Amino acid sequence: MTDPGTPTADDVRSALARVADPDDALNHARFFQTQPGGYGEGDVFIGVRVPKVRTVAKTYAALPLVEIRDLLDDVEHEHRLTALVIAVEAFKRALRPRTRDDDLRRRLHALHLDAVRAGCVDNWDLVDVSAEWLVGEHVRTSGAGTALIHTLAGDEDLWRRRVGILATFAHTKAGDPQPTFAVAEQVLADRRDLVQKATGWMLREVGKRIDRAQLVDFLTEHAGDMGRTALSYATEHLDADLRAHLRSLPPSST
Repeated sequence: MTDPGTPTADDVRSALARVADPDDALNHARFFQTQPGGYGEGDVFIGVRVPKVRTVAKTYAALPLVEIRDLLDDVEHEHRLTALVIAVEAFKRALRPRTRDDDLRRRLHALHLDAVRAGCVDNWDLVDVSAEWLVGEHVRTSGAGTALIHTLAGDEDLWRRRVGILATFAHTKAGDPQPTFAVAEQVLADRRDLVQKATGWMLREVGKRIDRAQLVDFLTEHAGDMGRTALSYATEHLDADLRAHLRSLPPSST
C-alpha cells in the first residue's frame, strides 16, 4: 500500500494548476511555436513560468519514479518540465558522495531515455534541462562509452538529435572536448535551426571551458561546411577578425 505521505503526480498537477496563468499560457504557446508548422506544434501550455516550476519541483522532490513517468506522459508542457526537473535534481543527489546511489541514477537514466524515445521530451527547454545530466553525465560516469550519444545525435528526429548534442555538455564540463567535436561533425549537414543553435552552443562551450585553440582548429577544418547559425554561435566569443576569417573559409571539396 502506498504511504499516504508519499507525493503523487496528481499532487504536482494540482500545485501547478494553482500557479498557472492563462496569459502566460498564450505567451508561452507563441514563444515555443505551437502553431501549425512550428517546431512545437500541438504542445499545450498552462502558463507556469520556470521559477514556479522549480518551486513546485522542489516541494515534490521525493516524487517516486513511477509518478515522474506518469507526469511525462501528460500533454501539458509544464507537467513534463516539472517531472524532468525533479528527475535531474534526484540524479544530482545520487551523484554526491554522501547520497551516492548508482542504481537510482541508472533507473533515472532509463526512465528519461524511455520518455525521449516515446516523444515526451519534445521541445528545446525539455531537452536542455535534462539531456546533459540524464544522458550525458550518466554515460560519462558509468563508463558506458559514447555510443548512445552518437545514436541519439544520428537520429533524424529533431528532439532525439538535440538530446544527443546537448548530452556532450557533460563531457565538456569534465574537460573532454572530443564528444562535442565528434557529434558536431556528425550533424554538420543538418540545417534545422534548433540543431544549428545547439551545435554552435556546445562548440562555443568547448572554446570557453577547455581550449580556444582546439575549437579554432576544429572550425578551421569544418567552418566552410557548417551552417551559418552554428558557426555564428560557435564563434561568439572570438575576436572579429578571426570570426570573419572563419566565415570566409570555403566548403571542403569532398
